[in-house]
Amino acid sequence: MAVYAFIFPGQGSQSVGMGADLAAAFPSARAVFEEVDEALGEKLSKTIFEGPMEALTSTENTQPALMAVSMAVLRVLEEQGGVDLAGKVTLLAGHSLGEYAALAAGRAFGIADAARLLRTRGLAMQKAVPAGEGGMAALIGATLAQVQEICENAAQGGVLEIANDNGGGQIVISGTMAAIDNAIVLAKEMKIKRAVKLPVSAPFHSSLMRPAEDVMAEALAKADIAAPIVPVIANVTAEKVSDPDAIRQALTQQVTGRVRWRESVETMTGMGVDTFVEIGAGKVLSGLVRRIDPEVSTCSVGTPADIETFLKSF
Repeated sequence: MAVYAFIFPGQGSQSVGMGADLAAAFPSARAVFEEVDEALGEKLSKTIFEGPMEALTSTENTQPALMAVSMAVLRVLEEQGGVDLAGKVTLLAGHSLGEYAALAAGRAFGIADAARLLRTRGLAMQKAVPAGEGGMAALIGATLAQVQEICENAAQGGVLEIANDNGGGQIVISGTMAAIDNAIVLAKEMKIKRAVKLPVSAPFHSSLMRPAEDVMAEALAKADIAAPIVPVIANVTAEKVSDPDAIRQALTQQVTGRVRWRESVETMTGMGVDTFVEIGAGKVLSGLVRRIDPEVSTCSVGTPADIETFLKSF
């Protein structure tokens, strides 16, 4: 019998129109988007379904939008498909903002609270560093040790840190723009397979995000958080987290901390998970998981057709 983990995507998985077919087909999905709209006091659903892309990719919109799509899929699985999360799923995890979706899925907090927290998080992250002063780059085909060496040599008085250890030889670095430029040159000199700047507006998951971390510490201190009905693997520790205060701490540290996705997947497989189900937009995490462990099964569930196919095998 399969041992399941449900995983939730982060920034980069968004596309205009995501979730629109779900909202049209299922009242439970429509209710999620309406709840998020009400929580934020605006029609975020219109931006999700119709764009423009520039508005959707603005961080304060992307973060609650991706969570909304993930939760819309999950509510359809639960309410129309009869999926018993606590009975059938062993672990939950999400990539960066996806951790909020994982916690909402596990009932650690409600959808409205998740939307408000992610709006606060997105705005705080955007304000932490002036536009153009920081950025991120992906290094493909490099080891952790090689990337650490590049960061140390490229910083040159600036900031450059490992932001995401995504696994499968994909590591993302984050820091001041000059340091990012230096790192790309160094990576080419070291014959790293590929080094490319990412189309992001700020140096996420680096110490430059400290002002945003302070904002989130305050917001999370006021948030009503319960122990999740299914344990969640935290990005910053790659370990199970269930205690509400530990969840607050993990989410606060996550703003500046490394997303330890490779280790998180290894933790889950080490606990017996052999089937990873990506809940929400895109297929990014499924691809990363397969590169980390080619032996496991993966599937992505984001559309009515995906839901129908998944429920036949679940």
